[in-house]
Amino acid sequence: MIAFKLFHHSNRKHGATSAVPCRRDPPSSISAFVWLSIAVMLAFTTRPALPQAGVSLVQVDLSVVGQGYRMSKLLGSGVVNDKSEKIGTLDDVISDKKQLNFAILQVGGFVGLGGRLVAVPYDSLTVDDKGQKITLPGASKEALKNLAEFHYTW
Repeated sequence: MIAFKLFHHSNRKHGATSAVPCRRDPPSSISAFVWLSIAVMLAFTTRPALPQAGVSLVQVDLSVVGQGYRMSKLLGSGVVNDKSEKIGTLDDVISDKKQLNFAILQVGGFVGLGGRLVAVPYDSLTVDDKGQKITLPGASKEALKNLAEFHYTW
């Protein structure tokens, strides 16, 4: 079915107007199909993802989480020994899938330059309750400098 719409066309030179037919197609079944397809895709992409088989969420006690330490705040902090002598800086923390395994300390150097990295067990560090003081009891700068230098392999 074809519909015609008449509109006035002005001929300014002669001051005359005329009706000119204009072809106007009704919506085709193809465009309706396209719009329906878009609507269906949007409906499926805005749905929340369903949990995968074997995955379960666990409710955590937020008061316990709040007592933990933010690694982003600890990194770059000075590390002292039990005599309160600065022996290095916490440069990084290495973990496996379940726990923190190693602390990477930068020792030697000045203002972050010329130092070297060493790895110590994370459990050997003591962090105060406020997360502001990190202690490595029994360590000294000399002992840390004698450890093998740590290099990232990835």
